[in-house]
Amino acid sequence: MSKELRRLSIVLLMMFLVLFGSTSWIQVVQADALGENGYNKRALYDSYEVQRGSIIASGTAIASSVPSDDVYSWQRVYTDPAIWAPVTGYINAALGSATGIEQAMNQDLSGTGGSQFFNRVEQVFTGQPPQGSNVVLSLDARVQQAAYDALEGFQGGIVAIEPDTGRILAMVSTPSYDTNVLASHDIQSVQAAYNTLEADPLHPLSNRAIAGSLNPPGSTFKLVVVSAALASGEYTPESTLPNPAVYQLPQSSSTVRNASGGTCGEGEEVTIADALRLSCNIPMAELAVRLGDDAIREEAEKYGFNDAFTMPLTSTASSYPRGLDDPQTALTGFGQGQVIATPLQMAMVSAGIANDGVVMNPRMVDQVIGPDLSVQQQTESTEFGRALESPLAEEMVRMMVANVSSGVASNARIDGVEVGGKTGTAENGGSAPYSLWFTGFAPAEDPKVAVAVVVENGGGQGQSGSGGSIAAPIAKKVMEAVLGR
Repeated sequence: MSKELRRLSIVLLMMFLVLFGSTSWIQVVQADALGENGYNKRALYDSYEVQRGSIIASGTAIASSVPSDDVYSWQRVYTDPAIWAPVTGYINAALGSATGIEQAMNQDLSGTGGSQFFNRVEQVFTGQPPQGSNVVLSLDARVQQAAYDALEGFQGGIVAIEPDTGRILAMVSTPSYDTNVLASHDIQSVQAAYNTLEADPLHPLSNRAIAGSLNPPGSTFKLVVVSAALASGEYTPESTLPNPAVYQLPQSSSTVRNASGGTCGEGEEVTIADALRLSCNIPMAELAVRLGDDAIREEAEKYGFNDAFTMPLTSTASSYPRGLDDPQTALTGFGQGQVIATPLQMAMVSAGIANDGVVMNPRMVDQVIGPDLSVQQQTESTEFGRALESPLAEEMVRMMVANVSSGVASNARIDGVEVGGKTGTAENGGSAPYSLWFTGFAPAEDPKVAVAVVVENGGGQGQSGSGGSIAAPIAKKVMEAVLGR
């Protein structure tokens, strides 16, 4: 072979290797990033060329694909769509849109992810029809049903978490919608249905459990304030605070009152434990000012405030802002002012306290299982961080149990079970209806579930309802479902 031919052969070989390497890089390494790119509508269309994998909860498919006689080959079908809508979301190739798990796990469900490259190659050589992988959720269908039934008829959200793993057991948002309608291949009917939902003043497309327009957490945030006080080393549950019937905010003419209109029990002083048990605003406002906004914010961030979480659904970050002055800090002492939160975040607060002070990252997916039933991915539980040392967490647990056994959270009691909890009734300004809250865990000695409930629009009672009367009984039903009672 002449030198010229040898050189040409080497050049051609190098060009082939470069081409092979670049295409392999795109198909394997960059496949997930390109497929998840919001501008890449081709990925959604391609996902309909294969039988999309199922989304599974408690061993049953809650989203699956059936043959379709149109250009898209497969039709997505949802079981009990209103119950699962905030979880599954929907996918519609005709519109080039997807939400929920359908969007977050699209590469796995459609079989187009980089980790499934060799499975696709095998399918080509064996002649097997292309098929996506199944996504197995951590959610418990029985708990999800109980949560939906308890919240139906209200505007609100629920999140239930396994404290020691962060596994989400239930995620409900109401009012909900029919995902089957939005998965239809009839573009005109889908667009009309979507426009109707989008214009609905109750915002059924919002996932109130982890996003939407966030609510002030009200007195449930007192847990974070007390946690910050204990963590400072300067306070114990028996530390006392002044107990007036009216408190004037620092540097302001505005005043704060307790929900009762009077003092927080009898006496000129009240302990932190009793102020929490009776859910009094004035002592917590004073405590917040003493601690300062930096200390409270730092403690709130240890529970997850100011962070968004990917589960793989992405939450809106709950917020405790920087640079609050003393009057604003006083208001956050009882969950008002500029602090806002999701049910996910308040469930994480209770879960962290219940889990010896360790906050786990929330997650919704247990496994990804291939068409051949092989486990392609196994999700592990991970720690977000420690919010409290174990002895201090135990003190918080005792105070939260007292809230339920002999305090304002008594509507969350479960016979034969020690329940820890905290109610909240948050104002939204002027004559606007309250946001009603409960967060807690059970059983106290070995927590299996932490839950948070928010009921918006005052539960239909304007400013007459309370977290104790409306949200606490809802949370009780969710906890009972987890405990099999």
